[in-house]
Amino acid sequence: MDQTSLANLIWDVADLLRGDFRRSDYGRIILPFTLLRRLECALEADRDPLIARYHDEFQGTSIDPEIALISSERRFYNLSPFRLATLGETETKANLEAYLSRFSRHARQCFDEFNFLGWIEKLASANLLYLVVQRFQNFDLHPDRISNHDMGRVYEHLIYKFAESANDTAGEFFTPRDVVRLATTLVFAPDHDAFSDGVIRTLYDPCCGTGGFLAEGIAQVLEWNNKAEIHPFGQELNPESHAIAMADMMIQGHDPANIRLGNTLSDDQYPLERFNYCLANPPFGVDWKKVLKEVSAEHERGDKGRFEAGLPRISDGSLLFLMHLLSKRIKGDGGGNSRIGIVLNGSPLFTGGAGSGESEIRRWILEDDLLETIVALPTDLFYNTGIATYVWVLSSHKAPERRGKVQLVNATDGWEPMKKSLGSKRRQISETQIADIARLVADYADNERSKLFDTRAFGYRRITVERPLQLAFSPHDADKRAALAADKAWDKLGQPRRLALLDGLESLAEPRHLDREPFFKAVGSALKTQGQDSLSAPEKKLLQKHIGEHDPLAAYCKTKGEIEPNPDLRDYENVPLGEDVYAYFEREVRPHVPDAWIDTAKRDERDGQVGVVGYEINFNRYFYRYTPPRPLETIDAELRAVEAEIQALLDEVAE
Repeated sequence: MDQTSLANLIWDVADLLRGDFRRSDYGRIILPFTLLRRLECALEADRDPLIARYHDEFQGTSIDPEIALISSERRFYNLSPFRLATLGETETKANLEAYLSRFSRHARQCFDEFNFLGWIEKLASANLLYLVVQRFQNFDLHPDRISNHDMGRVYEHLIYKFAESANDTAGEFFTPRDVVRLATTLVFAPDHDAFSDGVIRTLYDPCCGTGGFLAEGIAQVLEWNNKAEIHPFGQELNPESHAIAMADMMIQGHDPANIRLGNTLSDDQYPLERFNYCLANPPFGVDWKKVLKEVSAEHERGDKGRFEAGLPRISDGSLLFLMHLLSKRIKGDGGGNSRIGIVLNGSPLFTGGAGSGESEIRRWILEDDLLETIVALPTDLFYNTGIATYVWVLSSHKAPERRGKVQLVNATDGWEPMKKSLGSKRRQISETQIADIARLVADYADNERSKLFDTRAFGYRRITVERPLQLAFSPHDADKRAALAADKAWDKLGQPRRLALLDGLESLAEPRHLDREPFFKAVGSALKTQGQDSLSAPEKKLLQKHIGEHDPLAAYCKTKGEIEPNPDLRDYENVPLGEDVYAYFEREVRPHVPDAWIDTAKRDERDGQVGVVGYEINFNRYFYRYTPPRPLETIDAELRAVEAEIQALLDEVAE
């Protein structure tokens, strides 16, 4: 039976729950029961001998069975005589609770994170517990019959159905396995040392969900080198997803203590560890407002923290996960290499201008030469979104030929349609297509689908271009005077002063003044004839705001002999890194606006040069292909055909 059919069969247990439970609760019952049956089947081979050994050697002693019975070959156990098949019909609840209590600590933790005892109580109250147990005892989930990889897919299908019934987003908890396979291939393949006998590697996922990246990564390394030893580590925020991931690692013989529960951004549970491989698919576009305090404090730690480079906008924490992964890289010559793969949407490529948190993060990654490859994926690959996504591959020690370079690969055409869509997932990447993409990356060539760039090619200096403030004043304009009278600051002047100012404006003979200073002097003189003080600075500001307007024929406004810039005409130019900003200005700006100038006070904080440095990776620009518009004759013919079709339908209705 394939994974989808098995998952559907398991989910059919929901038929028993209808009426007594809400649809949104089905998964909270079906998932832990599935997990229980999987653990029970995995223990089948040596469970009875283990119980006998416990009774013969350790029962009645002070020896902790967790110490005595847990080993690298056996990461969990159950010392109860019960099975799902032997719980009985009359004492089902008590016997099931006793059964669960005799699991080893980490296995019990899995069920605690599902609040399984609470759901058992509700099932018993509805007289459904024994019926559900009967159904699950018949599922054969033994690892010899269904592999860990296939069981992972079963969990994914169940979670998808759970999310669908709860109107939730399944994609937050797992990554489609085709995307996982591609990412692991891109990360692992260049590590030629991993194919040696007895090699040991560590693998880390900071938002591991149900453990898909970890399970696939382990399987892939062992597929290529069955003598390798790989140790998985992970952290997950959602308790139910964490429980599945932890159980999966236990069944595979890995230490479940290395799969930890908590928020990675605010509570890093591996502060000192560094890893050979890091893989992640952080949630797209999720804000980090809830952990603002902790993340900001980490940023303030500078190079001792994880977020030294900068902080992205609070609405999207994707780049925080990327910086977190880079903080886990192995540093220093001779200390080994770390390879990182992370799945991101398009926002981290270009969001944020020069000097922003996002740009500074990209700058740090590129100037430290950590980015190796970015692969653009097809759309419609994920369960909860059809947006464009990208796999970033990073390395702490790039191969010599890749140093100072970044490879961009366009794999948006590398997909095939799914036989049946799952939410927004309508496409998948086949094994052949994964191999094709991996070859594109490995070939490291410049062609239509693969482009090579210097790291500085994505950088620029944003210079501030100023133009002179030129104001004309129209003291008799009724609309402008009405706007002046509507300003709250105008009311604060007091009625006598307001009347004097209006009289002063009215007394000016010229309907339009093209020089600010003579205009202000004229108004001041008019005020003095009324026995009033001359114009104050706030009054000048009010008149400039409402009576003045830009006029290219007006005189330049100056302060202390310096021409004032017009903030409304301020503009910015992005000058490619390595090009002289003044030469660029003279060539690209000066011919169009001869009186413009560069604001040399706007300098980069890090290098002190004119212009703020920014980095962005405009992926589409590099792979853009011009498609000429269709001939007008063709479009006209299609429109006439549609009109004729509509008319025919209308004629049918009229008849």
